[in-house]
Parts: sequence; structure tokens; C-alpha cells
Amino acid sequence: MSSESKAAAIAGFIKHFGTEPTGVWSAPGRVNLIGEHTDYNEGFVLPFAIDRRTYAAVSLRTDGIARVASGFTSEVAEIPVEKISKDSVSGWSGYPLGVAWALMQAGAKPSGFNLFVESDVPVGAGLSSSAAIECSVAMALNDLWGANQDRSALAKIGQKAENEIVGAPTGIMDQTASLFGVIDHVVFLDCRSLVAEAIPLGLQQNSLEIVVMDTKVSHRLVDGGYAARRAACEEGAKQMGVSSLRDLTVSDLTKAESLLEPLIYKRVRHVVTENARVIETVELLKSSGPQAIGPLLYASHESMRDDFEISIDELDCAVETAMQVGAVGARMTGGGFGGAAIALIHSSKVAQLKSAVSEAFETRGFAKPELFSVKVDSGARRES
Repeated sequence: MSSESKAAAIAGFIKHFGTEPTGVWSAPGRVNLIGEHTDYNEGFVLPFAIDRRTYAAVSLRTDGIARVASGFTSEVAEIPVEKISKDSVSGWSGYPLGVAWALMQAGAKPSGFNLFVESDVPVGAGLSSSAAIECSVAMALNDLWGANQDRSALAKIGQKAENEIVGAPTGIMDQTASLFGVIDHVVFLDCRSLVAEAIPLGLQQNSLEIVVMDTKVSHRLVDGGYAARRAACEEGAKQMGVSSLRDLTVSDLTKAESLLEPLIYKRVRHVVTENARVIETVELLKSSGPQAIGPLLYASHESMRDDFEISIDELDCAVETAMQVGAVGARMTGGGFGGAAIALIHSSKVAQLKSAVSEAFETRGFAKPELFSVKVDSGARRES
């Protein structure tokens, strides 16, 4: 699929701008294996890059204008690079234009550019289609503008674009996974120090696959649920006298329960136990392999369903059905309120999983889900 998307990016660029692009850069979407809503609490996450990618075909212009088009909308955004701001851009173009703005904020000498984006990362599924756009464009403009930013800096630039131009208060996990992905490895990221370590996942030698179960319920992080969860976490940290929930351990929860109002306590308990689950998952992957992590994945789902309250009926249905079919583990992934769940499952059971989830959704009157296996892919790169 990806080679078709790359060809479509070049063809789209030629159609819109009448010339060949200078180059094509790509960045992957991501699945978060475990560690949800821990990133903005300076905690631990364990995402991996997937074999669904966004392609950015780009050339520089001499007139200082940015023109941005894509294969998923007819809208073409056009704006002088120097005029990009939160108030001057809207819609999907806020992602690539926000990256240009954030690179300028980091000291890059800007130039106008033509950009055409093509993607096979599903939008709204919680697979971070937005970070894939940001990272492909960041790689492209970093090269073409000679900005000389390293990948850690580009992750921050993508996050800044999303926080300050798009207005979604997301952490840095998605951009880090997209930039630092390694084939058949998960990226163990400490969101406080931003140190990332690649941990072997070992799916193939264990005959395991990760199946994404996209509920087709689109989630929007700009809406209030995400911000409310983030505010509750900040309030919990403040009342517990720590700079972030990262500083609490499971042994602090008894004290937290006596101090915090019940709702805030539940939010805090999710983050604290989720951080512990991420660390335990890493230890198990190193010592015992992926077959051992199933109970942690399911415990993570239960915590998001009951304590953080970000799951929905469709996600719960997908997870429960996967467990009934015999998945090693399953959980919702991404910000919640829609999107996708994942199942870690033996290759021999994938066909059964797909039919069982589709049937369960139909029985309950849900929209038809899309299920597909993902491979663990490499991070952002220049393609041509």
C-alpha cells in the first residue's frame, strides 16, 4: 500500500503544482502498545511505528508563499510563511503549516514551499495520523530549509505545532514513535527525560500479530474530554504536592485516596498504575517475550474503562470479543472516546478474530469495524 501512496503523493504534487517535487519524505502512524494518558504526566509510554505511512512531496518556492494540498481533501491552503499563526490557519492544513511555524520559532530561516500530502494512516482511529503528517513535513522542511534539527528536536516541533497552532493539548509520544520507530521494536519513552530506548518485540518468532480493530467512531482530541482528563491529572498532582503524577508510585495511592475527591482519585489511579504497567511490560518483553504481556494489556483497558472513563461501548465490545477468541491480550489504544483497540493474538486466530468482532458489532447495531494487522515499521525517512 505504501508504495502506491508514495506514487500518489508525487502524482498529486505534479497535478497541483505542474512540476516534480524536490523530494518525498514519509513518517509512520503509530500504535501505542501500552501507556495511555501517561505522556503529558511525564510518565512512560511504549508505542511503535506501523506500516501505514504519510508521504509529503515538497519543493521550495521563491516568493515566500506556502501552498498545501492533499489527497484527502479538495482544500488547498495558501499563505505567506511569515503570516502563519493560530488565527490564520484552520482545518487539516494547521498540521503542516504549524510545523513550518514551529521550525521558524526554533530559528530556521524559512522559505516558501509547495507541499502535497498523501496518507494511508487511517484518520480518527487513534493511530496518530496527525503526528505522521507533522513528522513527514518536519523531516522535509528540516532538510530543505537546512534547519539542522535532530529527531528529538523535530518531535518537539511537531508537538508544538499540534499544541499551539492546531490547539490539541497532546503529549510528545506520537511524534517520538513516528520519528524513532525501529522495525520489530517498541519505543520505550520516558516522557520526562525524553530518553527513548528501542525494545525488541519479537512478534514474528512467536507467531504473534497485532491486529488493529478500528471502531470507525472518530475521536477528536480537540473536544473537551481530553482536556478535562488532563486538568484532573494536574489537579491531583497539585493536591498530592508533586510536580507531575510521574512522581507518585502505587504505594502512594492509599494516601491519594484519603486526600483526593473520588473522581480525581480515579484519574490519578489510572495514570499511576499505567506507569507501573509500562515498566512491567518492558521487563517482561526483555525476560519472557510478548506472550507474557497479555494480562497487562487487558488490565490497562480495564483501567481506562473504569478509572479514566475514556472507553466506549464499541471499544469494550472489540476488546471483550478478542479475549473470548483467545487473544493473548487486548486493549483500547490512543486518546479514547472512539478510535481503535488492539489485540495481540496468535497468527492462526486472526481470521477468527476478524469475523467474530465484525459479527459482534453487527449484532449490537454498531457501525462496521475495520480490522487489519500491522507490522512494526521504521520511523520517518526521506524516500526520494
